[in-house]
Amino acid sequence: MTLPDTAAERRALADRLEADGDLTSPAWRAAVEAVPRELFLQPGVFLPTDDGRWRPVTVLGTDPKEWAEIAYSDQSLVTQLDGHLTADQVAQPVRGFPTSSSTIPKTVVSMIEALQMEDGQSVLEIGTGTGYSTALMCHRLGEDNVTSVEVDPDVAARADAALETAGFSTWTVTGDGLLGHPHRAPYDKVIATCAVRRIPYTWVRQTKPGGTILATVGSWTYGTALAKVTARDDGTAEGRIIGRSSFMPARSQAATPLAGDLSARAAYADTERHTPIAPQLLQKWTPAFLAQLATPGAQLVTAVADGGEQTVYLFDAERESFAQLNDNGHGWTVRQGGPIALWDAIEDALIAWQEAGRPDLSVVRLQITPQAHTYRIGEKPALRWEHRVA
Repeated sequence: MTLPDTAAERRALADRLEADGDLTSPAWRAAVEAVPRELFLQPGVFLPTDDGRWRPVTVLGTDPKEWAEIAYSDQSLVTQLDGHLTADQVAQPVRGFPTSSSTIPKTVVSMIEALQMEDGQSVLEIGTGTGYSTALMCHRLGEDNVTSVEVDPDVAARADAALETAGFSTWTVTGDGLLGHPHRAPYDKVIATCAVRRIPYTWVRQTKPGGTILATVGSWTYGTALAKVTARDDGTAEGRIIGRSSFMPARSQAATPLAGDLSARAAYADTERHTPIAPQLLQKWTPAFLAQLATPGAQLVTAVADGGEQTVYLFDAERESFAQLNDNGHGWTVRQGGPIALWDAIEDALIAWQEAGRPDLSVVRLQITPQAHTYRIGEKPALRWEHRVA
């Protein structure tokens, strides 16, 4: 099948990104105009349906004009479900959990712009995915300066094929991106296109002093944040949160969805009390991120009864702890069990955040050492979270 020339669509995409302030560099604009995104979407994508399923759309079964419109739409496009399923393997809408995608171009371009890459610099990409962002960096830096790691062999093979078709024979590696790729280290820049619970220290070790690491941190499906840190001569890294970000989690860190009777998991509470913090506050991005800092490893689940009543749960399976929140008509009560009082930690953090004037994510600072990750807002002890490396 001969794909249509999409030069006009690429220019239009660059125009939109430039108008929105996400594309500022002429060199990156040249990359966006040169790299055909549609090459990196084969054999097809899954589009969401109104009933929560995914409709397969394949390049071979779609009108070329419609395929070009999909490829250059301002949205992320799911390319794999449940770790194996691609659009060419099904004919009807299916249910499933996205495990690979082509991220919305706005996010891709704004992230690589934020790295402030310069001619001749080397970059390590964690999560090749479709290979589209890899191709943009190859165009900008030269293929020999780009190393990309993808954990899924099938995803990596499709990305390799697309990169070759686009004219790039770069260093693509199939393996665990959390380990980086020490054989070509050190790198000037490291960028992750997946979310990680914390920035692995191996990435810091593989970054040149003065080099930059850009990664999404957090483990929930929202409330995650983009961290930008600089490697230092002493083996540490320091930086800050530069904004919101949402990516699929690194494959080995993806939480297993909780199954079964949630109330049974919360059957035996040690305490029950009123809480001044309503769990709806966790629907806002900054409070959700701070809650994850306060309770690393916890999963947040909302259960809705037939009558519409909501029960909010927090579970930390590793530490065998839970919190259950219910609206009693006069406010929220919290039941907690296990060795860790999960809601106490979140409540303390959010009260301190409110008292500090509800500052934005951008004030959160981050320091990485071999022993710990430390996040802080100002110098208040209640707004400091140290995550020790096990």
